Amino acid sequence: MHPPPPPTAPDRQVAVVVIGYDDAAHVTTAVRSALAQGPVVREVVAVDDCSTDESAARLAALAATEPRLRVVRRRVNSGGCGSPRNTGLDRVTAPYVMFLDSDDVLAAGAAGTLWAAADGSGAQVAGGLCVRRELPEGREVPWEPSLYAAHAVFERPAQRPRLVHDTLCVNKLYRTDFLRAHGIRFPEGRFPYEDFVFTARVLAARPRIAVVPDLVYVWHVRRAAGRLSISLDRADVANWRARTEASRLAHEILLGSGQKELARAARAKFLDHEMRMYVRELGLRDASYRRAWWAHTRAYLAEYDASDWAHNPTAPGRLIGRIVLASPEPLDLPRLRDLASRPARLLPPYARAADGTPVWSAALPQVTLEPLLTRPVDVLPLAVDADLRPGARTAVLRLRLHELYGRVAHAGPAALEVEWRCRETGRTAGPPTTVVPEPDGQSWRAESPVRWAAFGAGTWDLRLRLRFREGAEREVTAHAVTGTGALRRRAVLGAGHTVVLVQPYATHSGALALRVAPGVRGVLSVVRGRLRRLLH
Repeated sequence: MHPPPPPTAPDRQVAVVVIGYDDAAHVTTAVRSALAQGPVVREVVAVDDCSTDESAARLAALAATEPRLRVVRRRVNSGGCGSPRNTGLDRVTAPYVMFLDSDDVLAAGAAGTLWAAADGSGAQVAGGLCVRRELPEGREVPWEPSLYAAHAVFERPAQRPRLVHDTLCVNKLYRTDFLRAHGIRFPEGRFPYEDFVFTARVLAARPRIAVVPDLVYVWHVRRAAGRLSISLDRADVANWRARTEASRLAHEILLGSGQKELARAARAKFLDHEMRMYVRELGLRDASYRRAWWAHTRAYLAEYDASDWAHNPTAPGRLIGRIVLASPEPLDLPRLRDLASRPARLLPPYARAADGTPVWSAALPQVTLEPLLTRPVDVLPLAVDADLRPGARTAVLRLRLHELYGRVAHAGPAALEVEWRCRETGRTAGPPTTVVPEPDGQSWRAESPVRWAAFGAGTWDLRLRLRFREGAEREVTAHAVTGTGALRRRAVLGAGHTVVLVQPYATHSGALALRVAPGVRGVLSVVRGRLRRLLH
């Protein structure tokens, strides 16, 4: 579909509701990004949720010089994001409304782009691309990019069930009268993941939805902040309970509106996104958290019916869900973590039942993996181990590809493409290296040289692409091998005979990565970072 024609005189069409609490350092930057959208923005309603810092004073000073800005100060802190957004929505006079959090920014031209898409198609909702910007390094990760790959208009949400995966409310523009006519509001008070419920209410009202491939919202992720955002503060199991409750309500809203396909998609999204994300972190939690998480998840998954499990039964999230349901206690957490990684890995040993059927383990023979044998090899959860043995100038990366019920041998692994990519800058440590895996019993082995002179400061992720004899290929992640001598910090020689500190480590999902700190300054930065983490 072609993009809509450029708008003519988009004047005073959009209101932007900005919410904040104790965020004086960022709130005026957010407001200015809304005001900078130009004449398409009629008003910016900044709702201060009874801050105790300088937020209110700074907003008032800005409002004294900007007539489009109205500041609303709540008398009592709500404890969440829903109530201040509702407060702002009640005061909007423009025909369209957007939402913005105080620690984020709107991309340049976002309001005009979304207004043009909505106005040109008669859509009640228009959405665009959001990126998660990791600070302070600045790395950007697109949010649900497949939804915003091209211009499109959906007459009803059921035409694109994937829409339930984008639970953000901030990368969209809504017709104000549409929200009011259907009574669509956010949950009040301290209700984490309020946007799950709001989004479900929007989709339940069956709006026409326009999407654009343009960047409209920058979501700032500050993991080192003194107060983590609700979505990042997952150390207490109460966060998981809140997330499951929001997911439950979203499902009930969609099911109650008669949209069974969207309701099933919402439950599938919970397995594929929420559960995989938290399973990857289970190994970081204590035994009490893990038991509470497991018991709560089993109770929630018991609400699923047969149709919820039927679609794509061997998808990693569904396999993890069946394993949790089948075991009354936490089981096989390292293998579950790898199955939850992206892309998924199914690490050996691979068990079989007495009749030869592939099963999860000897402890859970009722969880069959037999459907895996019918899946194409390029979507199987293949497992590769990576063992880095550093030398002074050149290291050796040892790779081992495991067999999976005979499927790997049948496909015939032909080549492994090895690439190191800097997480902060996106640059690679030289061109990819292609190695040929050699058979070694029930696995294949390969080695690739690692030249330190190609690495600069930063965090480097190992990326692998596996090619098979018949032309199929897939990206795989490498499981970091631990043990004596592995993952040990070493000083090596980098470019220009400089000293480089190299730390191989396993990420939360078990993949191999490197931290590289060149020179004395780099070494000191590593020490400071370690101290900050210990103090935090």
